[in-house]
Amino acid sequence: MKILVRAVGKMRDRHLAAVCDEYVERVRHHLPIEVAEVEDDAGLVRGLPAGAEIVALEPGGVSWTTVEFTQYLEKRMVQGARAVVFLIGGADGLSAATVKQARLRLSLSPLTLPHRLARVLLCEQIYRAISVIRGEPYNR
Repeated sequence: MKILVRAVGKMRDRHLAAVCDEYVERVRHHLPIEVAEVEDDAGLVRGLPAGAEIVALEPGGVSWTTVEFTQYLEKRMVQGARAVVFLIGGADGLSAATVKQARLRLSLSPLTLPHRLARVLLCEQIYRAISVIRGEPYNR
């Protein structure tokens, strides 16, 4: 399974970018992962692998614990999912048309998060979930 994180806008803060890159590199040791920055919502869904499961990060989406998020990823891995794609909107969020294409709407927090910080949080949770699945001690 491949994980794709697609985000509108560039990560301008080099410190946040470094943190995100660190988690992505850690995940990459165990699973293919790609983070792509696009200019607009249309770019988020352009060129996705056939059969990719789309997850829209949305304030009104389902809120999971880390355990539930881990179970979601593990289930997709076991079922042989080709790809899971997480979509992060820009400052104004995702368009209704983009959200409509998603199989799942996921909220990272009831708080309003800047989209760049949401990207870091998502990358960290992906790494944490992979660590749990592999039985590694990071999650403690």
